[in-house]
Amino acid sequence: MAEDPAKRSAIMRAVKSRDTSPEKAVRALLRGFAPYYRLHREDVPGKPDIAYVGRKRAIFVHGCFWHGHDCARGARTPKTNADYWRGKIARNRARDIAHQEKLASIGWRALIVWECELKDRAALEARLREFLA
Repeated sequence: MAEDPAKRSAIMRAVKSRDTSPEKAVRALLRGFAPYYRLHREDVPGKPDIAYVGRKRAIFVHGCFWHGHDCARGARTPKTNADYWRGKIARNRARDIAHQEKLASIGWRALIVWECELKDRAALEARLREFLA
């Protein structure tokens, strides 16, 4: 049965771009060993979710679906409007790569934390510690 377009629109409007649950979980991990980060700095290319300006480190917390991760959640394609979603996710990926390249060109290091990585918090914490060392 086809879904009501108005209902789908309302669901999509409710999707947040900042202060998401995965982002809050990463921030909670960081508070334990690397506080003093800044959020959504517009003066840093890509407006990273978490930025350590003095260290020139940017952390992006990506939803697996929205950014086309190669995990089970990221690999699925919606059945309705599939061409639109393939294009949308491809544009997101291209934009992410452009942001990474821009950051590297000005001497910043960037880390992408995927939503699915939150399942193993110990491994994620070790990865964050290594990135910020």
